[in-house]
Amino acid sequence: MARPSLFEFAGGEPAFLALATALHDRCLQDPKLNHPFSHTENPQHIENLAAYWAEVFGGPRRYSELHGGHSAMIGIHAGQGAEDDFGPRFVACFMQAADDAHLPDDADFRSALRSYIEWATRDVLAYAPAGAKVPAEMPVPRWSWSGPE
Repeated sequence: MARPSLFEFAGGEPAFLALATALHDRCLQDPKLNHPFSHTENPQHIENLAAYWAEVFGGPRRYSELHGGHSAMIGIHAGQGAEDDFGPRFVACFMQAADDAHLPDDADFRSALRSYIEWATRDVLAYAPAGAKVPAEMPVPRWSWSGPE
C-alpha cells in the first residue's frame, strides 16, 4: 500500500495554513528572525507561504500558478542578508511551529519536514548576500518521504 503524500499525511491545506501561521507568530517573537517577518509588505504572506509549502509537500501547484514558482519565492528573500545563526534559529522555529500547528508527531514525517527545512534554509541563505541573482523559472521543489524528488 502506497503512503499518502506528505501534504495528505499532514492534513492538507488547513495543516499548512496552520503551520505558516504558527511559524509567522514564532518568528515575530524571535529577536533575530523578527525583521523579515515584521516587514513583509504582502498582506497575503501567510497564505502564500502555506500554498508554497503545500506544493512542496505534494499538494496543488497553486503557488507556481499564481506566483511564479521557486524563483519568485527566492526573489522575495534575495539580497536581504542574514545573521550567522539565522539558519539554525529558523529551523528550530519551523519545527516548533509544526508542534504548535498540531502536525502529526510521526517520526518519519517529522524527519522529512526537518530535512526539507534544513535544505530550504540553506537554499534561501545562498541568495541572501547583497546583489545575489536568482535564476529565472526555477520550479518549486517537491519533497517526499525519502527527500527531494
